Amino acid sequence: MKRAFVLLAFGGALAAPAYGDEHGDALAWLQKMAAAAQRLNYSGTFTYQSGGSSETSRITHLVDAGGEQEKLEVLDGSPREVVRSNGEVKCFLPEDKVVIVEKRGQRKAFPALLPSSVRSLGENYQIRKGDISRIAGLDSQLILLDPKDTLRYGHHLWADINSGLILKARTVNERNETVEQFVFTQLQINGPIDRETLKTKFATEGTSWRIRNAQASESLSAGGDWLFKTQLPGFKKSAGMRRQTIRGSGTDTTHFVFTDGLASISVFIEPLADQKAEKETYSVGAINVYKRAAGKHLLTVLGEVPTTTLMRLGDGMEPKKK
Repeated sequence: MKRAFVLLAFGGALAAPAYGDEHGDALAWLQKMAAAAQRLNYSGTFTYQSGGSSETSRITHLVDAGGEQEKLEVLDGSPREVVRSNGEVKCFLPEDKVVIVEKRGQRKAFPALLPSSVRSLGENYQIRKGDISRIAGLDSQLILLDPKDTLRYGHHLWADINSGLILKARTVNERNETVEQFVFTQLQINGPIDRETLKTKFATEGTSWRIRNAQASESLSAGGDWLFKTQLPGFKKSAGMRRQTIRGSGTDTTHFVFTDGLASISVFIEPLADQKAEKETYSVGAINVYKRAAGKHLLTVLGEVPTTTLMRLGDGMEPKKK
């Protein structure tokens, strides 16, 4: 993951101005990508691949006087829809007759993968320009983000040369193997969009559908009742909340989010009751998961980062003494 190399002092001094120009140009491309995903109208079909599995989705994104409206429809397997109106997100699961309502989470979704401000990404990633290639019929510029340590994965982003919208995104591990990939197969940018296409096709009123509100019942500005004794360089706590579980068990779950602006880690803390929990690690697609018991609580740490990163954070957690 980390590409080590040695530069002679003289050669390094000569190369520094050119590198600075290249870094600044690549950073400007990232800012263009971040703005495009929020400000442009677009609709298209993309595929998601992780391991041996793949999934096709259709996305429609509209920006007008009412703000941002978006609809994501999964076309393969179990039908699912995610409809967003500015900060409110509704996830429709027709097989379970459930609608999950929440504020837009910390996790970014393709093609809006970047934070609104990208300048801090250079602290944890080496940012550089790659080749120009053609994706979904559009010329694209490749921008590479190589991690400066072993705590995170690398990212390859291809952007439409004209608009800056991300056309393809690939996450790679330390061996440069693909962890996951998104790519548009068909895309229309700034074409006409009928607002009716942004509405869900599922009729939920007056039926047996259940609504699960995933809003936080309490915001935690600090660490709440927990100590995080191990700090992950580059990762900052961006959210802390206490909420009822989606399953409606009546128990509260504490949820913390840590991010470096691109990669995110979620920590879920829930009562263990009389159950016994062994340490375990596993993966769900591109997401790695680490679980362990801490006192009378079960900690679940997950994210699209190496498992060792999750274990480093999770093993450094303990409840505060009262």
